[in-house]
Amino acid sequence: MERIHPDAVSVRSAHYIGGAYIDDELALEVRRPSDGKPYAGLPVASPEMVDRAVQDAWSAFRTSDWARRAPRERARVLRRWADLIELDAAVLAPMETVGSTRPIRDALGWDVPFTAEGIRFFAEFADKHGGDVAATRSDTLGMTIAEPYGVIGAIAPWNFPLVMASWKIAPALAAGNAVVLKPSELTPFSALRLAELAVQAGMPPGIFNVIQGDGAVTGDALVRHPKISKVTFTGSTRTGSAIMAACAQTGIKPVTLELGGKSPQVVFADAPDLDRTARTIAGAISGNAGQVCVAGSRLIVQRSAADRLVSGIVAAFGALKAGHTWEDDTTLPPIIRPSDALRIDGVVQRTVAAGASLLCGGRLLAVAGAGGYYQPTILADVHAGMEAVRDEIFGPVLTLQVFDDDDEALALADHPAYGLAAGVHTADIGRALRFVRKLEAGTVWVNRYGRSADYVIPTGGFKRSGVGKDLGRQAYEANLRFKSVLIDFAE
Repeated sequence: MERIHPDAVSVRSAHYIGGAYIDDELALEVRRPSDGKPYAGLPVASPEMVDRAVQDAWSAFRTSDWARRAPRERARVLRRWADLIELDAAVLAPMETVGSTRPIRDALGWDVPFTAEGIRFFAEFADKHGGDVAATRSDTLGMTIAEPYGVIGAIAPWNFPLVMASWKIAPALAAGNAVVLKPSELTPFSALRLAELAVQAGMPPGIFNVIQGDGAVTGDALVRHPKISKVTFTGSTRTGSAIMAACAQTGIKPVTLELGGKSPQVVFADAPDLDRTARTIAGAISGNAGQVCVAGSRLIVQRSAADRLVSGIVAAFGALKAGHTWEDDTTLPPIIRPSDALRIDGVVQRTVAAGASLLCGGRLLAVAGAGGYYQPTILADVHAGMEAVRDEIFGPVLTLQVFDDDDEALALADHPAYGLAAGVHTADIGRALRFVRKLEAGTVWVNRYGRSADYVIPTGGFKRSGVGKDLGRQAYEANLRFKSVLIDFAE
C-alpha cells in the first residue's frame, strides 16, 4: 500500500442509528495520536440520544426477523459482512491507523483480517448451537432452549478499536441479539464504518447501532438503560467496577468484563531458545507501545539466565523505530495521548526514586514534534510494593525480578489483584504443566506470549481482571439465555 497522507483520510462525526448517520452537536475534539493534531469533532450522545438508539435497537429486534430467521441465513449475512470488511481494507485500515495507535502494517496485516475472520468464526455458531434434551422420566420431556437476550450494550476500548469492537458485537449478533455499541471517544470512527458495512451485507437496520460519546455521560446512560439486557465491556478495572455497580443499581443484568492486567512472564534457564524468548518478551511489552491488556509487563527470570536474557531484550528494544502510525517502517507507535505518556513517565520516575534500577529506557521520545511516545524501559531491583510492579501502567515498561527455585517463581508471579494472563518459558513439560495449574490467570501461554488466530480459545481474566470470556464458545453462549421446559405427556 502506498504511503498514507493523514490529512486525506476522511471520517464521519455522527451516530449510526437505524441504518442511517444521525448528526449531533460536536462537543469533543478528536486528535491523532501520532502527531497530536485535531482532525475531527465528536458528538456526545445525551441520555435522550442513547434512549433513541436503544429503543431503535429494540424495535429492530422485535419487528425484524433477525432473531427469528433460520440460523443459517443469519450466518450468511455475517459472512457477507466479513467479506465486505476485507474488501474495505483500503478504507478501514487507514481510518484505524490515523486515528489510533495501530501502525499501518499491523492494521492491514492483522486488525482488518482478524476482525473479518472473527466474525466468520462466530457466524458458524449460529446454526451449530442450540438447546439440550434433558434426562427426565420416560413420560416427560425436559428441554433447555437457547434464546437471545434482546439488546446488548457494548463498550469497546481504544487500543484495538476494530478488533475489540468485533469481539463484542460478533457473538452477540450471531446469537440473534441487537447491539448498541459505544466505541472509545479517542478512537470512534472505524466502528461507524463497520455498522455501515453490516447494513450493506443485509443486516436489518437498527440491529447494530453505534453511539458516540464519553464514558461519564454516554457510557453511563447506556449501561443504566432499563432495556439493555446485557453489558459487555473491555477497559480498566476501575471502570469495570463502576459498570458492574451501575448494572446492579438499575436492574440486575449480566456483564462480561475484560479488565486490567499485570501479567508475569516466568523464564527458566532451560527455555528452549533464550534468544528467541528475549525477542518474545520484548514484543510482548513493546507491541502497540505496551498498550495491551495482556502485556507481559512483569519479567520473572531464573537468576542464571537473567544477564543473557536482559541483554537480548535490550537489543530487541534498540531495533524498534518510533514513528507515525501511517509510516510503513514504524514499529514503536505513539502512546494514545501525551498526558498518558507523562503518566507513564511519572510511574517510572517514582519507582526509580523508590530504589529501582533503570536498565534501559525511562524517557519520553519526541517524534516530529509530537511528545506522545515512550522509550521501552526495564526496571530492575524492584519488589511487589513498588508502583511499577503493583499497578497496570499500560505502556512499554517491563519490571525485572529474579528467582532461584520454582516456589519462589510462583510466589513472584502471583499478583494480589490481577490475573489476566501469564507466560511460562521452559523446556520441562512437567514444570510447564505444574505452572499452568498453579498460576491464577485466565490465559497461560507456554513458550510463546500473545494470542494466535485460534478464535476458539477464549480470553478473559481471574480476580479483578474480569468476569466472563471473549472469543471461543463461551463468548457465544454468554449472549444467550437458557429457558427450561418440562412437558408431561402421560396418558
